[in-house]
Order: sequence, then C-alpha cells, then structure tokens
Amino acid sequence: MRLSATIALLSAGLAVHAMPANLKTRQLAQVVTSCSVPNTAALTFDDGPYQYIHEITDTLDAAGAKGTFFFNGNNFGCIYDSGNVEGIQYAFQHGHQLASHTWSHADLSTLSWDQNHDEFWRVEQALMRIAGVRPAFMRPPYGSYNDLVLQVAANRGQKVSLWDFDSGDSTGASAEQSKQAYSDLANNHPSTILALNHETQASTAFDILPFAISELQNAGYNLVTLAECLGEAPYQSFHTPESGPFSC
Repeated sequence: MRLSATIALLSAGLAVHAMPANLKTRQLAQVVTSCSVPNTAALTFDDGPYQYIHEITDTLDAAGAKGTFFFNGNNFGCIYDSGNVEGIQYAFQHGHQLASHTWSHADLSTLSWDQNHDEFWRVEQALMRIAGVRPAFMRPPYGSYNDLVLQVAANRGQKVSLWDFDSGDSTGASAEQSKQAYSDLANNHPSTILALNHETQASTAFDILPFAISELQNAGYNLVTLAECLGEAPYQSFHTPESGPFSC
C-alpha cells in the first residue's frame, strides 16, 4: 500500500492491514452452507441489532430454542446506541450466538483488502466492547463474496456462513408465504437446516418465528445455534466488556 493511502486510512480511523505479497497463495476461509450435526436446525437473523431483538430472544427462550444473530455495526442503526447495546447483551446473556454481518452491510466483493478488514474489524471491536466476545463466524451481506473476502475472513480467524433455506422475509414474501415455506421444509425433513431470517422484519418477530419454531420442533428438530449445529465454538476469544460510551 502506498504511504499516502495508509495515512488517509489512518486519519479516517480505519484499521490498516498489510496486503499479502501474493493473494493467490493466501488461505481461504471455510464457507459453511449447511449444518453438520444431524437433526439440528439453526435459525439465524441478519441485519440487526434492531428493535425486535427482545421479542425474538423471548420467543426463542419460551420454546427452549437458540438462535444466532448476525449483526451489522451501522446499518439500520448504530450498534453502540444504548438500546442496541442492551439488546445485544440481552440476547448474549440468554445464550444466543453473536456473529458478524460486517459494519455497513456493503457488498464485500466490491471492496479492497483494507476496506474489507475495516468492515470485519469494526464489528469485532463492537462485540468485544459490548459483550466481551470475538466472533468465530461472519455472514457476507447479500451472500456476496470472492476470494479476497475469504482471504480476509481467514486472516481474521472467521468462517463464512451462508444458508440452505431462505424464509424470504426480506425479499417480498408475505408472512403467509414464509410460513408455508417453513411448513414445506418441515414436511420435506432434510437432515439439517440452516435458515436465513431477518431481525428487522416485524412479521418475522411476531408471526413467522413462532410458527417456524412450532413446525420445526414438531418435526423433531433441535433448534440450536449455528456453532452448535456444526459442533464448533461460537467465539475465538473472550474479553472483559467495556462500559462505554461508544459512538459510530
């Protein structure tokens, strides 16, 4: 990287990481597209933290289920807003998994090495500050990635999680259509399920999620976190949370 570019990134408060001399030989992160522990279903929620995190957490808790939240840093709101901080801590304290959806919900495949690192690093820093954990999993916005993104993820010790079922809650499906999709899924009964939902949808929080939990549990699935459905650790490390205040 040129010195002038490095200075510009530093002055903007961005993390600067040395570009590998040969990206083609760089390690690629593992891409997860499905669970591996039989008879498990992982319900995941993208795009938060948002105002429905308590309702989603309480609904999961009431059913003895666990979920995984893929958080942005500054998408529908700043991750450091007091309500968002409290919501993240609430979900974490109730045993749900925290993971990264990167900072700004950008298409990572269009970004540079340093821009990708910054998208990863800012969310890692936020989750370490707020909950004291460094995530072991991330999900690229739009499911969009290339080798550069996988190289950055590997460099940061994270696996890349996609999904094998989309509820359609963010792409125009009605609540009834999403519920029918869950019903069809349960009836087809694949060995495992890795389901994509969105924390920002009221219909998901109040209508689709309770129905999906009932359908999947009645079909005999154990509703667990992403890490549990893979038999892996959810976090790379644990830290002492900070008291803030923070800002985006």
